[in-house]
Amino acid sequence: MVRVMGIIRQISDYAIPAIFIIIILAAVLKKVKAYDLFIEGARDGIETIIKIMPSLVGLLVAVGVFKASGALDLLILLLRPVVDLLGMPPEVAPLALLRPISGSASFAFVTEIIKAFGPDTYEGRVAATMMGSTETIFYTLAVYYGSVGVKNIRYTLLAAIMADIISVIASLWACRFIFG
Repeated sequence: MVRVMGIIRQISDYAIPAIFIIIILAAVLKKVKAYDLFIEGARDGIETIIKIMPSLVGLLVAVGVFKASGALDLLILLLRPVVDLLGMPPEVAPLALLRPISGSASFAFVTEIIKAFGPDTYEGRVAATMMGSTETIFYTLAVYYGSVGVKNIRYTLLAAIMADIISVIASLWACRFIFG
């Protein structure tokens, strides 16, 4: 087992340099100006960042205001009967609400849950499973639609919220089934 791990470590140490060499060799063989294409891609990336910046700033401000105003706490209190019905640990309920809005806030929340309860507790397992099963919907919509200039998201938001709700429920069921 130790020998296999050593081989895997050596392969991973050389994987990225090998990929770069393969790309450069392919560019030389096909007579493609790889550096010029790289610069063009970097320029396009910077333009994309500039395009989506207003959407991201607005989203981050909205998340900060939502949490600081106490609205999140009130929403959790109102949703308590649903949380109890689903069998969700009350400590994890804010994660289900934060995850669609903010990846960094939800990551910090999962970290707090794992520090408080431990990774091998029901709360820790549900939080980790939920974190891996759900998506930051509003951030993703802001980035992808903002980068191409889409203003009307039509049914995307509804479909994404429905998928997120299903993912939360599936996380609870999977943890209950697997971990009891």
